[in-house]
Amino acid sequence: MSQLLPKAGVWRAAQQHLPPARKVYNLVFKTRFLAYVAVSAFIIIVWRQIRPAAGDMQRFVCWGPAKPPMEMSPNEAARWHAQHTTPITFNHHAPVTVNATSIDRINLNPIESTPQGLANKERILILTPLRNAAQHIPQHFDLLSQLTYPHDLIDLGFLVGDSNDDTLAVLAAELDRVQNTPAAFRSAMIVEKDFGVTMSQDVKVRHGWAAQGPRRMEMGKARNYLLYTALKPEHSWVYWRDIDIVDSPSKIIEDFIAHNKDILVPNIWFHRYKDVNGETKDIEGRFDYNSWQETDASKRATANLDRNFIIAEGYKEFKTHRKYMATEGDWRNNKDEEWQLDGIGGVNIMVKGHVHRSGINFPCYPFENQAETEGFAKMAKRAGFGVYGLPNYVVWHIDTEEKPGNS
Repeated sequence: MSQLLPKAGVWRAAQQHLPPARKVYNLVFKTRFLAYVAVSAFIIIVWRQIRPAAGDMQRFVCWGPAKPPMEMSPNEAARWHAQHTTPITFNHHAPVTVNATSIDRINLNPIESTPQGLANKERILILTPLRNAAQHIPQHFDLLSQLTYPHDLIDLGFLVGDSNDDTLAVLAAELDRVQNTPAAFRSAMIVEKDFGVTMSQDVKVRHGWAAQGPRRMEMGKARNYLLYTALKPEHSWVYWRDIDIVDSPSKIIEDFIAHNKDILVPNIWFHRYKDVNGETKDIEGRFDYNSWQETDASKRATANLDRNFIIAEGYKEFKTHRKYMATEGDWRNNKDEEWQLDGIGGVNIMVKGHVHRSGINFPCYPFENQAETEGFAKMAKRAGFGVYGLPNYVVWHIDTEEKPGNS
């Protein structure tokens, strides 16, 4: 039996003569080799599981000292923070891109009303409410065309309401004529809105005492409709100009802007020509009694009025005892003299755009016993805006030939 088994040396010599493939086969299927592969695979799998967990802990877990910071001595805090700083990663977002064409961006921050309005190319909006005013429109456009402020910085807005004459037709024709000349304005807008006003345009009726409250409230409503329709974000100034002005300085916009007031009005007079001893005499009349200052006497006279009562100036039916700019100024004196006012008339008003945008409009209801332009002044002063007048800067109105006692 022992003779059949080869000797150890003979077996090893035989292994050396095995083919390479047989040697690999024998190595792979050895028990020690298989055990080594299994252990290595186990280690690799365990390591792949441990490494992300350790990274997550380093990323999300806040490592700190063994004691709260409030309990650390200054030296302990210094030693800790000298070696441990919290890593910070800033996520800087990319700019937001808006592609929807239905979204507009309006930046009102650059829109200012400054005394350098012309140099800054500030836009002006001239607004005029109209009712049965056809006869005054040609004169109105003649004066507008003479304005020296660049017309490409001026937008025009008109409201036509409750008219039964050719106001709309004449206005459209005049606008078409002017806008086809070198003196054309940047744009023009006509707003049509009827308020159901049936009050007569007869001077005695329209300027009578009984008509003043309802009339002023309706005028305030018309001004507000025109304002909110025509005012655009690019307008720095709003210039309210009545249709029945017959003469004014061509530089009136520049003159008014230079004063840099929130609200500014001129004095309003009229020419009345009378034949005296065969000679035509020019009588300079004072027209607008709605620009005034309160006095101690006026405050006492109006202190206990019913809240729905609307005061009208210049009427014998109710004496307010206010100080009127119309009776104080004179066009021959310093045109830059300023008055602080408590009420203003509406013939000619220069307003900074941000005043209207702040919610100051023309009350179509009793506001501190005033309405329309006088209520506008009261509201503006309540909001902290300045209201001023130029007693010696005169704009000339048509002579309405009001009945005696009204002025």
